[in-house]
Amino acid sequence: MSWLGKLRSAWQTAVSSASITQTATAVLPVSPRVLLIVHAPRVMRENGRKLHQILGWHDPDWLAQQYINDLRDASYGYLNYQIVERIEVNEFPVKADGFVYDADTYLYRWRSRTGFHIPDLVDYPRLLRQFKIIPRINLDQIDEVWLMAFPYAGYYESVMGGPGAFWCNAPPLGEISRCNRRFVVMGFNYERGVGEMLESFGHRVESIMSHVYRHKKGDANLWERFIRYDKTHPGVAECGNVHFAPNSERDYDWGNQRWVRSFGDSWLQFPQLDAPSRRVNCSEWGDGDIRQHHLWWLRHLPHVEGKTGGISNNWWQYAVNLVDVQ
Repeated sequence: MSWLGKLRSAWQTAVSSASITQTATAVLPVSPRVLLIVHAPRVMRENGRKLHQILGWHDPDWLAQQYINDLRDASYGYLNYQIVERIEVNEFPVKADGFVYDADTYLYRWRSRTGFHIPDLVDYPRLLRQFKIIPRINLDQIDEVWLMAFPYAGYYESVMGGPGAFWCNAPPLGEISRCNRRFVVMGFNYERGVGEMLESFGHRVESIMSHVYRHKKGDANLWERFIRYDKTHPGVAECGNVHFAPNSERDYDWGNQRWVRSFGDSWLQFPQLDAPSRRVNCSEWGDGDIRQHHLWWLRHLPHVEGKTGGISNNWWQYAVNLVDVQ
């Protein structure tokens, strides 16, 4: 038997002996509650118009709705975000070192592409206090927070807070007391599109699933199998990760026409992982379109009932319900 055949045989043996609860039953949908905070400064010298209107950027509410729709579709109807409270503020957020842009300065710096403030990071503890996020979490009014603003607002793509918070594409939020559960704060840039929002969610999934599988070694670590791509695992690519499609040769290489063999179809029938490999290239995931690649990748996440090796067969559950993450 070739090395490739031996590797596939080892994986199939591991999966068959991993206490699989085999089922194709769809899971019941969930509706996480979101606090949406939009920083939309108005510029008096531009007739009081909002920053995104002046510069021709996306409408934040349209972006949020498209993101909600895409995640509902990609999760096969499981994830149904609800924006239960929307706060729009006519101001620039305060940086961690106390710096605050004003409208004229920001517009000058954007148009000249020079002089943006460093360090860029926003003052997260101040944001948490300003919008009473911890009390809202503790009163069970919201489950997560979405921040939407302009480029160089200083947001992380995603960050986790609360007891037992861990790396979520950023270091855990510090300086949080009296919070009774973990939560995620997403940071979105309305100069960019829905594809970039899905990328932020994808990195959140990567962080959380790496944490979920951190104690699984070798063949039992199905997450490490899911994210294989041909450059690192020639001939045995699976679904790749957010930056690397199965045939990518570098970061963000979603438009590569090179043909490789991938076992990605197996993940569409999880927990059965015995689908044969087939040749794939970028025509599978949108020929380089960021949004289409990320939707393709998200649709391959396991999403049914049961457990394999003590871990849920619905990985979306971990991405949105942090109580279930051990």
